Amino acid sequence: MPEQEIVLLLGADLGDPVGQCDAAERAVGERIGQVVARSRDHWSKPWGFQAETLFLNRALLVSTALEPEAIITACLAIEHDMGRQRDPDGRIVSRLIDIDVLLIGERAFETPGLVVPHPRLHLRRFALAPLCDLLPDWEHPIQHRTALALLNALPRT
Repeated sequence: MPEQEIVLLLGADLGDPVGQCDAAERAVGERIGQVVARSRDHWSKPWGFQAETLFLNRALLVSTALEPEAIITACLAIEHDMGRQRDPDGRIVSRLIDIDVLLIGERAFETPGLVVPHPRLHLRRFALAPLCDLLPDWEHPIQHRTALALLNALPRT
C-alpha cells in the first residue's frame, strides 16, 4: 500500500500522562510509521464517565504504508504493552494509555474492528482540539464540515 497520512489520538489520565504519551508516540513511530507532526498537549475533564483526574490528549499525524487493520492491531498492541487494562464490562474508565484512530487519509469506512473517521469525533472537544492543531481545514466526509467548524459548533463545558 502507498504511504498515507493518518491521525491518531493519544490519551491518558493515570500515572504520568505526559511520559506515557511520549512513550506511546515513540512506539507509534517504531511500529506504525513516521510521526510527521504532533499537536499541543490538551488537558480536559473525562468524557463519558466520572474521575478525579484530568486527561491528557495529543494528536499525531503519521505517514504509514500499513493497511487499516494493521494500524488498529498495532495501536491495540501498543496499549497492551504499555499496561492498558480494559473494563471487562466495556465501560469507559481511567487508563494509562488510549490510542484512537481518528482519520485514515480522506477515507470513510467501517469494518468490524474500526470505524473511520472515529464515530464520535464530531462530538468530542478533546479530540477535535488536537486535530485542529494539525489539520483545521480537514473536512469530515460524513458531516461535511471542517474540523475547526465542528470544534466551534460544540458547546463549551
